[in-house]
Amino acid sequence: MNVKKLYILPFIGILFLMSCHKEKTTWDSNWVTPLINDTLSLNNLVNDSTLTAGMSTFYQVDLTRTILNLGIEDFVSLPDTLITHNFNIAVPSLSVPPGFSIVNEVEEHTIGNNAVQLKKIRVSNGVIKMEVFNPVNTKTFFTVQLPGVSKNGIEFQEQYEVPAGTNSNPGTIVASLDISGYDLLLTGVSGGEYNVLQSRLVVATDPAGPTVTVTNAQVFKVNALFKNIKVDYARGYFGNKIISDTTAYNIDFLNSVTSGAVDLPSVNLQFEITNGMKIDAKALITTVSNTNYLGNTVSLSGTQIGVPLYIDQATGNWSSLTNSTTLIGFDGMNSNLETYLENLGKSHTVGYKLEMNPFGNVSGGWNEIFPNSRLKVKIKAQMPLAIGADGLTLRDTFNFDIKQDLEKSHVESGILVLNVTNAFPLSSGVKLFLMDVNGVVLHTITGSSDIVSSLYGSIDPSDGKRKMNSEVNFVLNEAMLIDLENITNIAVETQFNTPDPITSTNSQVLIPVGAFIAVKLKAKLVLKAVL
Repeated sequence: MNVKKLYILPFIGILFLMSCHKEKTTWDSNWVTPLINDTLSLNNLVNDSTLTAGMSTFYQVDLTRTILNLGIEDFVSLPDTLITHNFNIAVPSLSVPPGFSIVNEVEEHTIGNNAVQLKKIRVSNGVIKMEVFNPVNTKTFFTVQLPGVSKNGIEFQEQYEVPAGTNSNPGTIVASLDISGYDLLLTGVSGGEYNVLQSRLVVATDPAGPTVTVTNAQVFKVNALFKNIKVDYARGYFGNKIISDTTAYNIDFLNSVTSGAVDLPSVNLQFEITNGMKIDAKALITTVSNTNYLGNTVSLSGTQIGVPLYIDQATGNWSSLTNSTTLIGFDGMNSNLETYLENLGKSHTVGYKLEMNPFGNVSGGWNEIFPNSRLKVKIKAQMPLAIGADGLTLRDTFNFDIKQDLEKSHVESGILVLNVTNAFPLSSGVKLFLMDVNGVVLHTITGSSDIVSSLYGSIDPSDGKRKMNSEVNFVLNEAMLIDLENITNIAVETQFNTPDPITSTNSQVLIPVGAFIAVKLKAKLVLKAVL
């Protein structure tokens, strides 16, 4: 629908300026004054990803938009997780000589939740906040190992020298460790589990210290808080996840359409689903509809609406990952696409549903998401910038606040003269409606003639563009000027057509690159002097 907006904006801009550039001032009798001298084109819109010139002599429209773009962060997230490893001896008391190991054991810890069954992850960013507590009255050495947690093949291991303490007031060490780039194997001691992290704690007394007595009331403790963990790789089973949405959006410009019809070029509308994850999926388009200025709703219909399509998973690995791509296409042969577009809908609704792992855990826990894996849904449509307009009528309303004192010198009558050089292949008739605060039309001003399509003009040898000159007059009579006190709004109505110079019937036209409309607006005013 943006195609139509691009054509009509230059004309709306002209009419807006016409309705808003009259200034309160003093005029001499029969004075002619210029108000506007401007040129409007599409040059400022070219290369905005929608309108392009390329190598063609006519503008092209690319309506490709991404409506869904998911990555690993949408499937795998780890909340801040505290792992606590506690140990006390099994006997009532034990005499421990210098340098003797008191603790040497492995524990398992569950992280995440069962909705996502993680076998392995890689941390792209995150830290471990470590707290180590020593309850005995000699310095101890804590060695903390995390089996299965490694970076560049080197397993995580940190050693802490912890001061002496008591059970009620243990010696403490606090540290923060960056674990960015670490791989976490989460299959536990057996190798067949998920979401299970191992930790090994080794505690030895000071080799240079005294022999100490350790009781089973004394607790050796390590707290490891995994904080702000971000993941850029994950392997496991990510569950039967359903992603559905119904997105509504408005094209505000089309609120101004009041009547008429358009003819658009043939276009192929596609929904492109790109799966860069090693996860099977099922997709369907649930609804596509638009509602126009009359409240008329057209739903896109076709054999592929509401019908599930199975989406293959990506193939390859880290350096060879290859996305799978699935297209759901609509055109004039398999759908009512042309009717849908020509409804000129101002409000649109698109509904879709994606189901990940629709058959369950058939991969045996080998779903994989890589750093560059994305799941995307795009709407794609490319077409030449072409339109056939038949009485396409737009109306927009602007505030108006110009007053004059009829007891003093004032404008008695006048004419607004619009001179136009048009290089667009569209013609346009223009009306102005002068309205009061309640929207009641007090006066109507019809332009004396149309702005004529460039197709009726001739080639300008200076730039090779076909142009047509037009002059449109808007008569301001005495009754209108007397009513200025009551006029609070001006509605500008334009009626567009694309007549063929040979047949005079409206037909589709292409918009040439560099098309423009140059306008000069002047006022011819008659003043009545009141002394």
